[in-house]
Amino acid sequence: MLKGIPDIISPDLLMELSKMGHGDELVIADGNFPCHSVGKQATVIRADGHGVPEILDAVLQLIPLDTYTKKPVALMDIVEGDDCPVPSVWQEYNKILAKHEPDHHEIEYMERFDFYERARNAYMIIATGERAVYANILLKKGVVK
Repeated sequence: MLKGIPDIISPDLLMELSKMGHGDELVIADGNFPCHSVGKQATVIRADGHGVPEILDAVLQLIPLDTYTKKPVALMDIVEGDDCPVPSVWQEYNKILAKHEPDHHEIEYMERFDFYERARNAYMIIATGERAVYANILLKKGVVK
């Protein structure tokens, strides 16, 4: 065990976070996201039994967002024609992002297949058991100062 590391961060996740460099991206995926097929080139870390908000909060305790990118956070936008309301989980994300990165957490909303394509190039995908729809979030890592 280590001091200062959130309990939800597994040893494998901690190791992969420590390997990430400036500009690398990670996806925290909901339970419906095709992690293993989209993430064939990425490291996939399982975090079953946990939701995206709690993983997001823990990850942002360990890595900064990229300050050289206007929008270091991306969400999969609601598919046109889907009668889904704006996901309430997005409000949770805004609170968590503002807590850890109050001055720089602008969000890009990406079309579904564009999000998948970007996720294919991510360094890592964290597969959660999140049940909320449109709960996938992508983060671009910044410089640790």
